[in-house]
Amino acid sequence: MGKLDGKAAIITGAGSGIGRATAILFAQEGARVAAVDVDEDGAKSAAAEIAKAGGQAFAFKTDVSKARDAQAMVAETVKRFGTLDIIYNNAGIFFPAQVHSMTEEEWDRMLAINLKGVFLGCKYALAEMMKHGGVILATGSIAGLEGHNGEPHYGAAKAGVINLMKSIAMDYAHYNVRANCICPGGVQTNIAKGIIDRIPPEQLAKMGQLALTHSLIKRQAQPEEIAKAALFLCSDDASFITGHTLVVDGGWTAGHRMAFFE
Repeated sequence: MGKLDGKAAIITGAGSGIGRATAILFAQEGARVAAVDVDEDGAKSAAAEIAKAGGQAFAFKTDVSKARDAQAMVAETVKRFGTLDIIYNNAGIFFPAQVHSMTEEEWDRMLAINLKGVFLGCKYALAEMMKHGGVILATGSIAGLEGHNGEPHYGAAKAGVINLMKSIAMDYAHYNVRANCICPGGVQTNIAKGIIDRIPPEQLAKMGQLALTHSLIKRQAQPEEIAKAALFLCSDDASFITGHTLVVDGGWTAGHRMAFFE
């Protein structure tokens, strides 16, 4: 018996990384999955992998920053599965920038996808969940909990996501809706692939070493490790958890090292 037997779930950003790993894991645990992504080929690939393993899924192309797309992904899920029990607002983008040189368009794009996209997913999912209850989950980031240089727009968006989940938890608990947030640290995904491809190898090596220095476990997370945290929060194992921010960062934010001991 799976932890999500009979549940219908939307997972955004399901074409790769955390979203794909979560879609596959949720299906293994008995959920019927709407694999949503602006990358239609990625979404179809995830859905096909689920189907090959005997699960139930369909792919749906969605730009989460567009209200009509967000509304359509919920409507299609309810049409196919008859209900919506879980939405995991995971889709996101990343690129480094600084305030003095950032364009207004760059700021707007970051917030449109990483924050407005979460709002829209919640807005249309709640219309269904208010009928029978459900679970809302979003991917935040440790960048939303502490300052990170070169990420003011990303951190601002993720801080907004964290607070949005708390507010939704408060406003919709009486509808039997739970809302939580996962804040990963470094995760081995392709979220910044387009940027990384343009960074000199020596700078990439420096960035990688810095990430290892920050993590107490001395590595980046695998997407499957974040997916397991998502499964916990979306299952009945977390039935008394709402308004919570679960940090999954290998100890990155545990504290600052002093020079007393090695």
